[in-house]
Amino acid sequence: MKKLLSRCYPNGVIKWKSMFLVNLMLIAGTTSLYAQTTPEAPAAPKAEKEEQWYETFKIRGYLQVRYNRFLETNEKLKCDQCDKSWGDNGGIFIRRTRIIFSGQISKQVYFYIQPDFASAASSTSLNFAQLRDAYFDLGFDKKNEFRVRLGQSKVPFGFENMQSSQNRMPLDRDDAINSAFSNERDMGAFFYWAPSKKRKLLSHLVKAGLKGTGDYGVFAFGVFNGQTANKSDLNNEVHVVGRLSYPFELGNQIIEAGVQGYSGKYVMAKDQISSGVKTTLDKNYTDQRVAGSFTLYPKPFGIQAEYNIGEGPEFNKATDSIETKDLYGGYVILSYMTKVRDHIVIPFVRYQYYNGGKKHELDARSYEVEETEIGIEWQPVPQFEFVAMYTISKRKFEDAVLRDNYQEGSLLRLQAQINF
Repeated sequence: MKKLLSRCYPNGVIKWKSMFLVNLMLIAGTTSLYAQTTPEAPAAPKAEKEEQWYETFKIRGYLQVRYNRFLETNEKLKCDQCDKSWGDNGGIFIRRTRIIFSGQISKQVYFYIQPDFASAASSTSLNFAQLRDAYFDLGFDKKNEFRVRLGQSKVPFGFENMQSSQNRMPLDRDDAINSAFSNERDMGAFFYWAPSKKRKLLSHLVKAGLKGTGDYGVFAFGVFNGQTANKSDLNNEVHVVGRLSYPFELGNQIIEAGVQGYSGKYVMAKDQISSGVKTTLDKNYTDQRVAGSFTLYPKPFGIQAEYNIGEGPEFNKATDSIETKDLYGGYVILSYMTKVRDHIVIPFVRYQYYNGGKKHELDARSYEVEETEIGIEWQPVPQFEFVAMYTISKRKFEDAVLRDNYQEGSLLRLQAQINF
């Protein structure tokens, strides 16, 4: 074939090769053009990098420094549960030094540890380190709407008890609700439920500076030792607690209403009882309460009120014994939140009344308290707060040592707080 083409076309071979090359180039060009006009396949999405637990680790806290002796009219007026620097020999006082360690270890496991480095063993022994919280939350669903909390934490009872001292307006919690639990905490297992929308609202109420409690669920139920924080169980029985607290928006306002209760047997430890004071044989006492709570968050006007009734151990000076007796009392706070040149200013007033025992004090000390507090909180920057509060108080508190002990007076209390 090649010879035939050479005879007929002396340059045939060259032409044949040329035509072959031309056709090859045309095919290549067409292929190249097709490749340019065909859209590229989308790149495979990159797998999201899962956060390591230490990347969610957070450290925060606050420090409170107080002085309670300005305009003091009665140095014998004290409140052991409120503030051990009240009254005689009370000076400049570190009320709290809290550092909080927390982190979302995984999507459904969260931990929280909070020590306090300013715990007071007595009025003369101050600034001891003591554990306040040490717990973890285990979520049952991806949104953590259902979760259980295990460890030492706040017992879900009351609104002001659940409110952090970092956020509260009055310098101390009220006597009536707070007398339920020393330091508001105990060892236990607590179930919490709240829809994700309500969890976001509860978190917003704190972040926005509206004096919320934080996320303790809409519904809570749990069991706990019943001897209060940092104390072991003494009767092999648990307390039971339940709480329902529902926040909702009404126009521009936010309201939260709640009801709660607990029941169990409290044991008076030997070191809580004065010599000669009579008790039951096993030192076990009925310890139960129910309470109602109402909060209108300060936007700008606020109302916060709680009341509880129940029964628990209380000293009876007529018989020199600790008996199970009725208790009752509550409080109401009126407040107004405003801004002055980007400074947050909150004037407030609180009235409280309580009649009953305090089981965690000596001889389940008997109390009758009537108190009015007029104060103002000033926040020039989020990291600093200053509170001035004038307290007008009438307190009767009696045990085997303090008899016929009625104290009345007033004082101006000051507190500076740093948030970090």
